Amino acid sequence: MPHSVSLINTIAAGLGLALVFGFLAAKLRLPALVGYLLAGVIIGPFTPGFVADASIAAQLAEIGVMLLMFGVGLHFSLDDLLAVRKIALPGALAQIAVATLLGGGLAMWWGWSPGAALVFGLALSVASTVVLLRALESLGILDSFTGRIAIGWLVVEDLAMVLVLVLMPPLAGALGGTPDNGGGPADPLWQTLGLTLLQVGGFVALMLVVGRRVFPWILWQVTRTGSRELFTLCVVAAAVSIAFASAALFGVSFALGAFFAGMVMRESQFSHRAAQESLPLRDAFAVLFFVSVGMLFDPSVLIDRPLQVLAVVLVIVLGKSLAACALVLVFRYPLATALTVSASLAQIGEFSFILAGLGVSLGLLPVEGQSLVLAGALISIATNPLWFSLIAPMQKWLHAHSSFARKLESRSDPLAELPMTTEAKYLSKQVVLVGYGRVGRRIAAELEANDIPYVVAEQNRELVEKLREAGIAAVWGDAADPAVLIQAHIARARVLVVATPDTLNVRQMIETARTLNPAIQTVIRSHNEQEATLLKQETAVTVFLGEHELAQAMARDVVQRAASMAVPA
Repeated sequence: MPHSVSLINTIAAGLGLALVFGFLAAKLRLPALVGYLLAGVIIGPFTPGFVADASIAAQLAEIGVMLLMFGVGLHFSLDDLLAVRKIALPGALAQIAVATLLGGGLAMWWGWSPGAALVFGLALSVASTVVLLRALESLGILDSFTGRIAIGWLVVEDLAMVLVLVLMPPLAGALGGTPDNGGGPADPLWQTLGLTLLQVGGFVALMLVVGRRVFPWILWQVTRTGSRELFTLCVVAAAVSIAFASAALFGVSFALGAFFAGMVMRESQFSHRAAQESLPLRDAFAVLFFVSVGMLFDPSVLIDRPLQVLAVVLVIVLGKSLAACALVLVFRYPLATALTVSASLAQIGEFSFILAGLGVSLGLLPVEGQSLVLAGALISIATNPLWFSLIAPMQKWLHAHSSFARKLESRSDPLAELPMTTEAKYLSKQVVLVGYGRVGRRIAAELEANDIPYVVAEQNRELVEKLREAGIAAVWGDAADPAVLIQAHIARARVLVVATPDTLNVRQMIETARTLNPAIQTVIRSHNEQEATLLKQETAVTVFLGEHELAQAMARDVVQRAASMAVPA
């Protein structure tokens, strides 16, 4: 038996305990991520019993970071971000600034250096995309407009943190840490920063100009072989090799290299398959990444510094959330949207771990700072489902007890009602179209082609502005709110069409429409067969199930082709 089995021990213990604690966390209705972190604590050096090899765990974590960032880049949609850019971009940047000031202020109060305070504040400012996506998916609002705002918000945060990861090493010396120059004489700050930005710019340009053409072509050539193993190997090799090459040739972090590898891979027509094929490996190494992070956590910080841990949790759960809520309300979005975005940001995750680890390695952040970040992450992730469950009760309570909340909901907005100059044809016998996404646009085009007037009800303010500029009758707001359908003149409409993928509040829309207009016809879009059946039974509406309609259209086409090619006997 070979004596050097640290790799096997570390992987076996890490994955085995992650499975056990992840399962227990899921049973307790907590994110499995909490279980993975606890598994790392169990096999870490700060708890009794078996201790995994920390150096091997760190290398496995690096691979996990690469594949995590590759997945983020693979799913990064510039179009989705642009759709919510007017709220996600300024909102995320302002929220990062507020959270960094709060966290940094705490650190300065504790007597830490300005560099440590900056890193600590940044680590507390960015939420976990993994936790958010799973929370939105479990609530069924992943594809809703509110869900897209939350995702776009976190994408902006991720991009900002990628830039921070790039700039931290060259700025470490100026911030009081260990200069990233291999121990040689320190270069002027402007020279170091300029060289770093030049290297990053060269790498980004190479990836966008060359990579987005070369790698999709390579993926196509591999696909033509018909080998599933080669396809998966190509995807994983691209992620890891680009990340390594970016660090070796351009001095760029593994995280940024893997992120751009995913972005250029998205240009391929096989991007969806690439995401699916690489998912099991990405998940496995992501688990090892979270386990390795847990190994760095010293549980004694909960006993030695309980007040500091409490302060960190309050910054994450209250400070960030209140700032985000205020920012969303400033942009004139509903209270429900503000509360959902706030709950989405009331936790920290993978980027916080990466930032804290880099801060410690550069001599910027004290080890106790990393433990505080990990403690804040564990507690905030564990309590995050609670904040989502409190959204509806909190909204109801605020409406009942806060005149300010009622004023926010009832404030006048020119986009929330049709202009006085709206033509009469849009006010009677019209179609009310809820949602103007991919499906809604096609329905609207058909209505226009047949000269049928319609009014759009849409939650995206920017989109409503564009529709108005194009001469299309549109009102802004959530159609589950009766006031929105009233402004769309549902009482005199001919048909209500719900073209959004979110069926969470569709029953409220139907109830409002039929209360005001008992004779109205209703057409619903759905992606869930069980939900579609329930809607038909409960509301007697016409429901179009996406997969069912696609299968029927394909079957008709196949039958027509087969019949046209049949040879007469």
